[in-house]
Amino acid sequence: MTTALTPGLIALGAFMAIVPLLRRDSTMARSFLAIVSVVFLLRYLHWRVTATLPPPHLTADAVIGYPFMLLEAASLVAVTLSLLFLSRTIDRSRSARIDSRAFNPGAPLIDVFICTYNEERSILERTIIGATGMTYGNYRVWVLDDGRRPWLRRLAGELGCHYLTRPDNHHAKAGNINHALRHVGAMPKPPQFVAILDADFVPRPDFLARTISLMDDASVGVVQTPQHFINPDPIQSNLAATDVWPDEQRFFFDILLPAKDAWGVAFCCGTSSLIRYDGLVRIGGFPTDSVTEDYLVTLRLKERGLNTIYLNERLTIGLAPEGLKEYITQRARWCLGLMQIVRGRSGPLSRESKLSFIDRLSLVDAFMSWSAVYTSKVAGLVVPWLFLLFGIKAVRADLTELLRFFLPFYVWHSLSMAWLSHGRSLAMMTDVSQLIAAPAVLRAVATGLLRPKGHKFKVTAKGGDRDRRFVEWPLLRLYGTALLVTLAAIAYAFILHLRGENIAYGGLALTWSLYNAFILTVVCFVCIEQPRKRKAERFDRNETVLLRQQGKSHLARLADISITGARLIDPDPPHPGSAIECRIYGRPIAAVVVRRTADGFAVRFEEGMDTRVHAIRAFYAGEYVRAYQGVRALPVGKALLMRLFG
Repeated sequence: MTTALTPGLIALGAFMAIVPLLRRDSTMARSFLAIVSVVFLLRYLHWRVTATLPPPHLTADAVIGYPFMLLEAASLVAVTLSLLFLSRTIDRSRSARIDSRAFNPGAPLIDVFICTYNEERSILERTIIGATGMTYGNYRVWVLDDGRRPWLRRLAGELGCHYLTRPDNHHAKAGNINHALRHVGAMPKPPQFVAILDADFVPRPDFLARTISLMDDASVGVVQTPQHFINPDPIQSNLAATDVWPDEQRFFFDILLPAKDAWGVAFCCGTSSLIRYDGLVRIGGFPTDSVTEDYLVTLRLKERGLNTIYLNERLTIGLAPEGLKEYITQRARWCLGLMQIVRGRSGPLSRESKLSFIDRLSLVDAFMSWSAVYTSKVAGLVVPWLFLLFGIKAVRADLTELLRFFLPFYVWHSLSMAWLSHGRSLAMMTDVSQLIAAPAVLRAVATGLLRPKGHKFKVTAKGGDRDRRFVEWPLLRLYGTALLVTLAAIAYAFILHLRGENIAYGGLALTWSLYNAFILTVVCFVCIEQPRKRKAERFDRNETVLLRQQGKSHLARLADISITGARLIDPDPPHPGSAIECRIYGRPIAAVVVRRTADGFAVRFEEGMDTRVHAIRAFYAGEYVRAYQGVRALPVGKALLMRLFG
């Protein structure tokens, strides 16, 4: 066993010795890590193909073993493509600037579209308030209501923005935007640019001023910005890991999209983007032949010579899916949309497409990430069962052989991904998130490839009552059964029916099964939704604020804040029931003292619309979203153990 571990230990030592000498933004350093990973990968794949396959006869071993090897090879191709794109990165914050002309009425006209269907008032209110409070000199805000709700029309009028609806919901979000494009295009002053916001994404005051600066280049069709979330996603929440693990989208927006942008293949993600209006007119508006119309709009603009670039700055703040069902629905929609694109005229193999080779390769990368990777994850649950229960030996190797060839790749690649991603990538958590969505994703892969047309856009629900425990029974039954089968297979093979001469491979199957059992246990806990009442929207602070009471002013320290109230540190706190004014981020907010605390007092912001507007704008102007500079495995492991056994 020690000999088997030696190559992995050498890889570990080499990585630890070399990485301190490298810079994360260096293409040479990133390429070096990627090349070494690919070398280890090819070494492992060569061993798998030449030394571990069953004899090519019509046996159960071969019938399972050869397809599994091909599936594993496909997933390794996906890994290689991912490493290729991660070998570069770019930071456009250095190019973005805020020109003083952006604050003048003569600045380019931007129409801001807030797309909504069935979101609740509290969500829409904060988005509209944020959108109407941006520091830009020439823009209009439009609420595009596919729910045709009279109360929303009144709210839009009260908050000073335009309201637009249509007689039907044809083509869902894309159709809603296209209807608005036709409307503003017929106005005496059509826009030069269009900004897209989902109903739950509140823009920061400088959203337009920062993104418009990158539109000076006439070849830019889209400026995409990241999606940041004010609440934990279901995996964070259900595993009680909110404070030690970032939301699942952080790797995509913080690491992958800057890398894609460096290769010229960044793409529109819908919300939080600024798009050139003339470009949209040239391609006939948002495409409607995919439920991921945002990705497709990038491809159609690319065919007209207009690029998508990525500005990695926190300029909007939204809501992550608050429940597991919504989380899965969202990912299945993304997968289905990509499959529709692959089958359509903008697909990587399409003769009609005018896309470049690198654009097509990026589409292949996305396709392999959805199809091969998720399929191999599911297959990896089943193959150990087949040996332990039925003696079907799909992989002819023992544990020591596997460690000698697989461990160096696993160690180097895992550490490289963790280093490149600032700790946003951890293999164990990736397995959990992929298995959670796997059934829906695999259905979407099959459906999108076999029947790419005629699918409805499924909205990701936001808001609602989350204060009770809820079990996602279909998933829990599926993965609970998989866990029981895994444990039963281990018990059968090693307790009831010890396999004698096959015990060497049994060691591999046992280790494999024990890892699967742990991941499945975590997945089962994720399926149990924990009660929560948006406590994530209250954030700790430590900054000075000005207080005014009865004509007198003094300074206090802000301890925490939400959009409805705050807690302040003050050695001379006012009495409960006192009216007070707090000036936060330059905005006066009327409040009432609700209680004294050990070191100060707590206030509730008044409920009048003027106060609410000031409170929401002050709240979203602050830095109130958790920033993950790096995630370490030990705190994550501790959080998991506390959730599983606490």
